[in-house]
Amino acid sequence: MYKLFFRLVFKRMDPERAHYAAFRWIRLAARIPVLRTFVAAALAPRFKELRTEALGLRMHGPFGLAAGFDKNAVAIDGMAMLGFDHIEIGTVTGEPQPGNPKKRLFRLVADRALINRMGFNNEGSAAVAARLAARNPVFRTTVGVNIGKTKVVPEAEAAADYVKSTEALAGHADYLVVNVSSPNTPGLRNLQATESLRPLLTAVREAADRTVTTRRVPLLVKIAPDLADEDVDAVADLAVELGLDGIIATNTTIAREGLGLKSAPDLVGETGGLSGAPLKERSLEVLSRLYARVGDRITLVGVGGVENAEDAWQRILAGATLVQGYSAFIYEGPFYAGAIHKGLAARLATSPYATLAEAVGAETRKKAAL
Repeated sequence: MYKLFFRLVFKRMDPERAHYAAFRWIRLAARIPVLRTFVAAALAPRFKELRTEALGLRMHGPFGLAAGFDKNAVAIDGMAMLGFDHIEIGTVTGEPQPGNPKKRLFRLVADRALINRMGFNNEGSAAVAARLAARNPVFRTTVGVNIGKTKVVPEAEAAADYVKSTEALAGHADYLVVNVSSPNTPGLRNLQATESLRPLLTAVREAADRTVTTRRVPLLVKIAPDLADEDVDAVADLAVELGLDGIIATNTTIAREGLGLKSAPDLVGETGGLSGAPLKERSLEVLSRLYARVGDRITLVGVGGVENAEDAWQRILAGATLVQGYSAFIYEGPFYAGAIHKGLAARLATSPYATLAEAVGAETRKKAAL
């Protein structure tokens, strides 16, 4: 039914307008007690065997919503209602900013993909922190906060900008993510180089520790799929060296060649980050490489081209303790998370693994042993 609705309605709408329309409906449903209970019962099945411990946190399962969908923390309960086991909000910047000029979001329907050059449009760290502080949760869920650099802040002053966001948001985050991998903020990806990344992550870690003294806020870094293999290894080694809690692999790609894209050339040629099905292979490669490098020493989060339960299962076998989706949600609709839960439970039941945790990295370990 959703796919028919998508073809008849959403496909004909500007993608950004359609996003906000769907967003309003989700938020509205989450505000109505009887309706949200009914929706959660129908769309958010829970399976005991999928319960997950990661980053020192207990979650209903391993599958969450990637950053970018809820930039301002306005629909956390709505997304939990739809079955996401954790919701990563943001990317939030130190200062509010409108993002890049419209039109800035494009659907590649033939490729089940998106191109975005949103440019971290958000209300800023102070406003998002105030919203999180005032939140009265309806559904128990894990909330991650993804932070990035304000566009007008020079690259040399990036650490101070990230620290500002950390000081505002760390106390409201179950975990923090340093985003240095979006292609839509000039110079941001330069921060992935280890000589820049080390002082940045150190500054954020110190800011989180002095801001929140009653617990340790887990800290992760999100990397691009476009990193060379040796740079992926360098980030992995740095994460272990600094005692990071995790790495998210991967963000959107600026690549277009070699992805077998079927959409019209003018659409494919739009600048911005490509996400969705075409990213599947490379994001899985990066994830496997990271796990081969770090093993179980830090938590890995797999994202990029996760369309269904099989994709999520492959991420787990490659080394992901947590898996995230976003672009496929646009195409699959409200049954997306529930279908992945159901499929994961079925795959675990027929696998040789007694628990989901036992399956994490099993395929990568098997390949290493050959």
